[in-house]
Amino acid sequence: MKLVTFTKAGEERLGLLAGETVIDPLAASGSPAVFGSALAFIKSGAAGMNAAKAMLANPPKAATIALKDVKLAAPIRPATILCSGSNYRDHNAEKANTPISGKEPEFFVKTADCVVGPDEPIAFDERFSKKIDCETELAIVIGRPGRFIEASRALDHVFGYTIVNDVTARDRQVRRTPEGMTWYELGSGKAFDSGAPLGPCIVTADEIGDPQNLKVMSRINGELRQSSSTSNMIWTCAELIHFFSRNFTLKPGMVIITGTPAGTAWSADKELGGKGVTQPGLVPATRYCLPGDIVECEVEKIGVLRNPIAQHAAASPSIAAE
Repeated sequence: MKLVTFTKAGEERLGLLAGETVIDPLAASGSPAVFGSALAFIKSGAAGMNAAKAMLANPPKAATIALKDVKLAAPIRPATILCSGSNYRDHNAEKANTPISGKEPEFFVKTADCVVGPDEPIAFDERFSKKIDCETELAIVIGRPGRFIEASRALDHVFGYTIVNDVTARDRQVRRTPEGMTWYELGSGKAFDSGAPLGPCIVTADEIGDPQNLKVMSRINGELRQSSSTSNMIWTCAELIHFFSRNFTLKPGMVIITGTPAGTAWSADKELGGKGVTQPGLVPATRYCLPGDIVECEVEKIGVLRNPIAQHAAASPSIAAE
């Protein structure tokens, strides 16, 4: 099952994606407790899933809209996005690393304030960063609560999967000493407006099957920059759920992002420790993202998350009241 969120009369609504059409389950059922939002649906459990399956099997015409006629938003806006950095060996091979890179998950957080949906712009603002980089990542959507979850049963807590572009301000993230030591400022470099495009849909876990066997790709202006598989993760989805559940009670609607493979623009930035490594078959980056670029993040069985890079329009100066 694929879930989307779409805009209708200025209001965001949960949708069930059926090929090239979207079913509005709230219009069909009149049940906001189940279909009022993606989070409500996730919390509804088996009852909601069964009702949604019945609608998909016999789509109500009055509540069916052509996909081309709706504007998609982020399918969910999680309050907490738990993030694991440096989780692909090939990405670690192309960049400067910290002492813990590849030895334990690098833990940082993004929030709902970072989230934008499909086709929404990623803001480029030189006052903040001149080195905006993009990273395609498989994202786990939690369905069942739990704390100290064992890896062996961790996938039982997964509702589904989506895509997150872990947009990064490299000139704020990477710090280097004159002696050559590298460390990351993950707050400033990772959490900011439009720093987490998310979508285009959530695919339920039963349709994904093994999350460690999915192709992951990114294209910038049509050039293939990243192409790998989730099989190349250092820590699996199950192990990351176990890891993050030590700190937090994982709750329905929380999202965990799982790292990115090689092919980032960072690899070409020798000033910040890029090693100029190019994976076979990829178009190497020669610069960071700039206004006018189109970024496409793709994960097998989920789809393509597409976002433009756009110049941030500075707000007008405040005018003091007389």
